[in-house]
Order: sequence, then C-alpha cells, then structure tokens
Amino acid sequence: MELRQLTYFVTVAEELHFGRAAERLHIVQSAVSQQIQRLERELGAGLFDRSPRRVRLTAAGERLLPEARAVLAAAERARAAVAPPPGLRLGTSTGLGEHLDRVLAAFTRRAPDVPVELVSLPVSARLARVAGGQLDAAFVRAVEPVPGVRVLPLWSDPLVAALPAAHPLAARPEIGVGELAGLPLALTERRHNPALVDLVVGACHQAGFEPLPGPVNGSLQDTLATIGTRPLWTVVYASHARVLHTPRVAFVPFRAPGLALSTGLAVRASEPPPYLEELLLACGDHEN
Repeated sequence: MELRQLTYFVTVAEELHFGRAAERLHIVQSAVSQQIQRLERELGAGLFDRSPRRVRLTAAGERLLPEARAVLAAAERARAAVAPPPGLRLGTSTGLGEHLDRVLAAFTRRAPDVPVELVSLPVSARLARVAGGQLDAAFVRAVEPVPGVRVLPLWSDPLVAALPAAHPLAARPEIGVGELAGLPLALTERRHNPALVDLVVGACHQAGFEPLPGPVNGSLQDTLATIGTRPLWTVVYASHARVLHTPRVAFVPFRAPGLALSTGLAVRASEPPPYLEELLLACGDHEN
C-alpha cells in the first residue's frame, strides 16, 4: 500500500468521479483508475461501485476512508516535523550599519533555527514588496503611509557630518550645521530619500543659509571617496559611520539638538509576518 494510492483513493471518494479526481490530481484518469485497482487487489476488496452514471463507495470503501485520511494526515505531520522552518525575508538598506548586526545577533539568539534572507532595495521597492507579500518585513526611515503596510516604530537614528579628514572642522568634537555653510553639500537626489534630504536642507535653512550643491554620486561609498579628495560634506547615519573604514574622511557629531530620523519596521497591515514577536524583541534589545 502506497501513500500515492491512498491519496488517489481519498480524492476519488471526495469527488465520486474519476475524471474530476484526475483533474484535481493533475494526472490522467487512466493512472487514477490503475492505482485504485492495484489498491483494491492488495486489500482484497472493492472500494467503489462503478457504473456509467455514478461512482459510490462500497461498505469497504466507507470503512477505509477515515483510516486513509488519518494515514495521510500523519504522513504530513511527519514531513512537517523534519522540514526546515520557513525563513524570514527582511528588507534592509546600507545605512543600518551596527543596528543590523546587533538585530540579527539578537534574533538568532531567540530563533536559532530560522534562516534570515536579507534583501537590500530602495525604500519604495521595500514597501511595495512588503505590501505584496514578497518580503515579511523591512526596515524603513520616516516614510509616508503606504496602503496595506503599517510601520512599527523602533529607534531614532542620529546623523553625523562626513568631512575631509584634513579639514579644520574635522578636528572638532562636534559642529553646528551653520559652520558648514561654506562647503558644498553632496547629497542624494530627493526622489531617492525625501525624508533625509528634507531634514538636512531644512536644517541648513534654519541655520540661515542655502546649501551649496555638491556632486551627486551613485552611492555613499563614491560620495565618501570624493569627500576624501575635495572640500565637501554630507551626512551619514552614526550607526553606519561606526562600521565605515575611510581614513581620509572624518565623521563629526552635530551639536545638540542634532539631526536624526526615526527607523521603523514595515509589515503587512492585513496579517503579521512569521516571527514578528521575536524580531521586535530583537530590535528592542539590539543595543545590549
């Protein structure tokens, strides 16, 4: 007796039609009939009364049906017992820096058998994939509401100024935004990160100056490489600055009140992702 034969038997018993059962099983009808006949020969009893107009269970078939369902359910439980747990698909961005390492370490302590797949995408793509179910969750900063997505607050991310290491301001323990008025600002285009650009440009306006436009590069690494050779400035998340190794660039905190953006966890509004509790707890103790 094979599990396949029991599966075919249960399907025919539920449909009471060999053709419809074959359609459900995505095989040809003759294969269903052959396996049912083999099962009947092995058991020594007919399981179905067949006629041109109808198919119905025999008394033996009625007795077998609950037992067959129980065997198939037990087989499924056995598969589930040894199957690897579903992974966590997590959207990230490069600016998370130390936060990401600490969150992943804390999550691994709480769910050691759960694999984590990291997907780095622009924020709009992260949110779209969360809404569509292609990502279980994603880290985001200061985003506008998106249909089908809710953002759970996590922590505040302070920004630091990135300057040429040889510039006089680089030796300061902290600086005010107004002290950077004479240097061009190398910042990403607003469409890529509107919250960040609005925060930095707004801080410049509050300090009484219009920032001088600097070169716009394709990546933060390119921008930092340029700052290492020219008198420019940009902003970097402090958590990310601590893991960067750029000897020609200095990272200087802003004088209080500094610049900061809030980080949250985007999840689907309709249903929580797997391991959400463990992930939120890991985010909560990521500083420890």
